[in-house]
Amino acid sequence: MASTDTEAQPMRARVMPVARASAVRGRVRLRTLSNLRWMATVGQTTALLVVYFGLGYSLPLVQCLACVAFSAGLNIALALRYPPSHRLTNREATVYLAYDVLQLAALLYLTGGIVNPFAWMFVAPVVIAASTLNLGNTLILGCIALAVTSFISVIHQPLPWPAREHFVLPPLYLAGVWTSLVLGIGFTSVYAWRIASEGARMSAGLAATQLALAREQRLSALGALATAAAHELGSPLGTIAVVAHELERVLPAASQEAEDVRLLRSQAERCRMILMRLARPEEGMLGATARLPLCALLDDIADTYRGEDLDIVIAAAPSNREEPQPQVWRAPELLHGFGNIIENAADFANSRVRVEASWGPSTLCVTVEDDGPGFSPDIIERIGEPYITSRPGHHALGATEMGPPTAPIGRREGMGLGFFIAKTLLEQTGGMVKAVNLPEGGARVSVSWPRGQIDGETPLPRAQED
Repeated sequence: MASTDTEAQPMRARVMPVARASAVRGRVRLRTLSNLRWMATVGQTTALLVVYFGLGYSLPLVQCLACVAFSAGLNIALALRYPPSHRLTNREATVYLAYDVLQLAALLYLTGGIVNPFAWMFVAPVVIAASTLNLGNTLILGCIALAVTSFISVIHQPLPWPAREHFVLPPLYLAGVWTSLVLGIGFTSVYAWRIASEGARMSAGLAATQLALAREQRLSALGALATAAAHELGSPLGTIAVVAHELERVLPAASQEAEDVRLLRSQAERCRMILMRLARPEEGMLGATARLPLCALLDDIADTYRGEDLDIVIAAAPSNREEPQPQVWRAPELLHGFGNIIENAADFANSRVRVEASWGPSTLCVTVEDDGPGFSPDIIERIGEPYITSRPGHHALGATEMGPPTAPIGRREGMGLGFFIAKTLLEQTGGMVKAVNLPEGGARVSVSWPRGQIDGETPLPRAQED
């Protein structure tokens, strides 16, 4: 059970193109950056006018207003060139944010360099990049901000100040200001990038969960439709068989017509047998409205993954032997969730998987153990997050930059979504999922519910369909 992915290949094929398309298209709209630039333009103009006319400080007003006007002109040109809903690529967004950094650097160069209190505004463009762009473009913008900050800390015009006074800071203090700017840009950028990356991975994982659950619900509905069709078609097929039998009796035995009637009757009988096989095995058990003994449900799920070299044992361990086995709802969440966990254990077990159901007056618990290598140490603390896998061909953390893994789809490499989907589905039923490594080797995944949660008198709520 070293990996955390068992999702089916069709679902991977649906999730991956979406994630890749998002990475190519970009995650920020032009209108967003334009609105932020308009806000910066108004703020810069107000600050310049207040300092020059309100406080009476001397500064190169014309040059400063020219920098601000250039930003306004850029916004107007972009508004004429692109529609408001235009989405920027990573490269375009990096270029526009780099311009904002350089424009701010030009203003600060004219008004005192890093001594100017507004020098902290360098943080804003880099944080925006960290929260919307990939890691490479964020690093590029961070390096640009670091370079211009270092430049204007050494070369800059004097800080606007009353002519009769001199404001000079000691070099050690200026070094401290530069250090705080660099550390502030770095810390806030890394923090914003990590939060945005986690949010993007979680959103993609939840989308995959919804796809898996929708697939399970469609299969359940298809099974119910097959049962209904079997019952509805049984009567007309029976009539066809009776009529064919009567025709066979009145026709000469050696005639070609009698041979055709015998063929028709045999094919009608064959159709009836096929429909009976469709209806009987699942009759009364299809969909989330049927109830099964807990061990029977687990055995039904595990049967798919049994093999000649793998033994999957289903065991019951009630706290009181006289207490009857719980009757649980056959919900898609349980089928798909336990299916992922058992399949994952079967993939990495050496020879044996043990599935144990235990219950008492207040709790119901299902434990899946295998005798494999166990969870990899570098992912055990992050089990249950999307794109966390140790299957061959993937990094332990799975995701690359702001998106899911992009390794070739195929074989049993996985995307690191299987355990995340299983955990999400089982938690939607009210269960609590825990995963640990066993001291003697192997892994254990346990899921526990309060009594009445999945074995109550009413079916499980289907809130995820809303």
